Amino acid sequence: MFVSSKIRVLTDETGASVEIPGLVTPAGVLTPLVDYCLTRRHDRSIVWMSKVVRSVQMFLEYMHANPSEQDTYILFRNFAQRLYTGTFDLETGFDPSWLTWWPRSAPDAQHIITDLSLFFEWLGKERPRAAQINPRYAGSAFDSACDSAAYLQRRDAALLGHTWGAKPSVHALGFKVRAKRRPHVDTANPPAFPDDKFKELLNIGFKVGNDFDYRGILITLLCHGGGFRESEPFHLYIEDVVQDPLNPKSALVRIHHPSQGFAPRGWRDARGRELKGNRASYLGKRFGLVPRNEMLSNRAAGWKGGALDGDYYKEAHWFEPELGELFLVVWQKYLHQVAKVNRTHPFAFINLRREPIGDMYTIAQFARAHANACRRIGLVVSKELGTTPHGHRHSYGRRLKKGGVGTAFLRKCMHHSSEDSQTVYTSPSAEETRNVLQAASENMRSAHPHRVVAVEDFEMVTHA
Repeated sequence: MFVSSKIRVLTDETGASVEIPGLVTPAGVLTPLVDYCLTRRHDRSIVWMSKVVRSVQMFLEYMHANPSEQDTYILFRNFAQRLYTGTFDLETGFDPSWLTWWPRSAPDAQHIITDLSLFFEWLGKERPRAAQINPRYAGSAFDSACDSAAYLQRRDAALLGHTWGAKPSVHALGFKVRAKRRPHVDTANPPAFPDDKFKELLNIGFKVGNDFDYRGILITLLCHGGGFRESEPFHLYIEDVVQDPLNPKSALVRIHHPSQGFAPRGWRDARGRELKGNRASYLGKRFGLVPRNEMLSNRAAGWKGGALDGDYYKEAHWFEPELGELFLVVWQKYLHQVAKVNRTHPFAFINLRREPIGDMYTIAQFARAHANACRRIGLVVSKELGTTPHGHRHSYGRRLKKGGVGTAFLRKCMHHSSEDSQTVYTSPSAEETRNVLQAASENMRSAHPHRVVAVEDFEMVTHA
């Protein structure tokens, strides 16, 4: 009935087009949703668009399953409730609507409600009835206090927060149908890759037979020693790695913004004239490609943003510095492999054995290679244990904190726009918490020996 699909959009008569996620209905492509995604394309990712499309699809499916409800606000309110409860009758196990939804997680339900609320608000500027599906309102005193607190928190964390107003405007008030408040979780064990296993991961895990997976080692080094997000190395060009002038034994790595980063030097036209431009124009003119964060295929790689070190790139700040030297050695070995392969793109990491040879290496391929490397050294692959690729970024942040790096430098090294963003990477682990409490107990015993307590002091323990 409703199918999400890749949509190619021509917005004028120039011949230029863009590919975005879209929704096909029995009446054709849902054009308001296409317009909404195009409007937000400058500041939102393909992943975000896909999530909005999914949310709209779910709501339309719910509308189709409940044709008798004509009040759109009540329809949306009930839809929000079903996200949390599911659509099955728990006594009979039957779902007469055939939606077959099970209860969704609190974060997922919150994202769906927010995505739809903002979409209908935008649509309501041209179609007033849409704005009434989930209108904004001042709410109770408690709701207003929550809205104001959220606004102030966003303002204080924003890079240009000093330009914001002292209070939220009427348009910043909350929506009438709200997601349930999620329980606050102070992560006891941030999922950092175990440092004592890192050397073994590179020496044994990424060794297949008699051959090393230099490509997998390099990506892992960028995440573990440079603190990059898993997706960011997939935007790297060969030209982005050089010897560090300050330390010729180490690699100077700059991962440029997928579209706004400067094109590599040496780009020339058919007449040999040097060309200048950004990476979007370079990819388009030379290879007929769009940046990987705009692709709608398995070759896509996200770009979350954050603070840049220059126009417009993120530089690897190696910790420990020896990992930068190791990267350069492995990089030179990898280049010997790449030199034998023809490429139809500029990206550094390519298929060396899997067809098509020379094509872009994907995030999914690396995730499988990393998982296999972990299993070879006896690690269980789990996000909660830090043994997925993102665990290396957590390890990088935690090692910086243990090394005494201050918050300002930590923010720069991790390319965060706000110092608050690094909290999740540096919060104390359960083991660190236990050690602190143990030390505090010993200090208290030394200062107040009469307060020392032993298990056997309690009658219920010694009672027969």
